[in-house]
Amino acid sequence: MTTAEARVFVAYARVSTEKQGRSGLGLEAQESAIRAFLRPCDKLLAPVYVEVESGRRNDRPKLAEALARCRATGATLLVAKLDRLARNARFLLSVVEGTGEAGVVFLDLPQLPAGPVGKFMLTQMAAVAELEAGLTSQRTKAALGAAKARGVKLGGDRGNRPATAEGVKRGATASAASRTAAANRTAYRLAQRIEELRQGGASLASVAATFNAGGVATPRGGAWTATAVRRAMQRAGLATAREADVP
Repeated sequence: MTTAEARVFVAYARVSTEKQGRSGLGLEAQESAIRAFLRPCDKLLAPVYVEVESGRRNDRPKLAEALARCRATGATLLVAKLDRLARNARFLLSVVEGTGEAGVVFLDLPQLPAGPVGKFMLTQMAAVAELEAGLTSQRTKAALGAAKARGVKLGGDRGNRPATAEGVKRGATASAASRTAAANRTAYRLAQRIEELRQGGASLASVAATFNAGGVATPRGGAWTATAVRRAMQRAGLATAREADVP
C-alpha cells in the first residue's frame, strides 16, 4: 500500500459583516469544511487567514497575506467556497494566478481540473456569481422602492424589546459559537509556536508560562495553563499531549 503524499495548505475564510465575524456564524462552517477536507498526512500552515470584509471589495489585507504565504512556502490556497473568495471574475483570476504554482482548491468544486481548463471554468463560474449578485441587488432595490411608494415605513423598530425565551436561546447559541470560533482561531494561530516549543522538550506548563511571559492572551483574555495549552493543541489537530505533562 502506498502512503499518500503530504500536501501543504494555507486556508482563507471570509465573512461579510463584523456581526458574522463576532458570532462565528458562517466562519465556523468554513473552518469545519476546511478541517474535514484535510487528510491525516496533510499540513495546514497556521494561522487560518480570516477576513471580515464584503466580497465586492478587492483590497483585502488578509487575502494578500495568505497569497504571499502560498508563494513563499509553495502551499496551496484552500477556500471553503468559491463565493467566499470573490464574485468578480477578473479579481478571482488575479487571485488564482497570484497563488503561485500550487494554485487554489475550492472545497465546493472538488473536481475542478488544474491548468487552462480549470481557469476557464472558474471564469465562467465567477461570471455567473457576479451576475447573480448584480441581479439580487437590483431586485432588492426595486422591492424597497415599491414598498416605499406604497407608504411602507422602511427600517426596523429600533426601540427596546422585552427579551423572549427564544431570543435568549439564540443569543446563548451565538455566544457559544463566538467563543468556539475565537478558541479555534487562537489555536490555529499559535499551533506552529506550540509545536516548536514541544519539539524542543517544553512541557505544557512551560509552554503556558512562555505565553504568559510574552503577553499572549487566551481567547477569553486570561492566563494560559497547561490544560488550556492541551485544549489548543487538540483544536489545532496537534499530537495529543502526554498525560505526564498535565498536572
